[in-house]
Amino acid sequence: MIAFDGIFYRITDPEFEMTIPAWDGHEPDTADEADATITFRDGSRRYATFMTMDVVRRNMDKNVRTGECLGGRYFWCSDLIIIRDAGFDSMAAAIRDLISSGDIEGACGLLAPDDDDGEK
Repeated sequence: MIAFDGIFYRITDPEFEMTIPAWDGHEPDTADEADATITFRDGSRRYATFMTMDVVRRNMDKNVRTGECLGGRYFWCSDLIIIRDAGFDSMAAAIRDLISSGDIEGACGLLAPDDDDGEK
């Protein structure tokens, strides 16, 4: 289930909740990139960046123009999960599979526990 609170999209799954900031022009069915916080039932949290190959290509092409990453010869992004199809459903499916396969720990960086009173 996907809900929107005006700032974040929240994708609720029996095993996790994925929170994605709302970006202009990125709709749940067509978003080809997103940053997400994944919160599990035990309260642990992980981070992921999702991109399609087209987004990776656009970034590399931009780097050719800007000179970054050896003039676009490589691209990197921490906690990157490349998805074939755009959309939050595709992103959530990838997380489900990573959980099922046990690869979630290697694919998505661990975040500090969420502290409700704002102290870190």
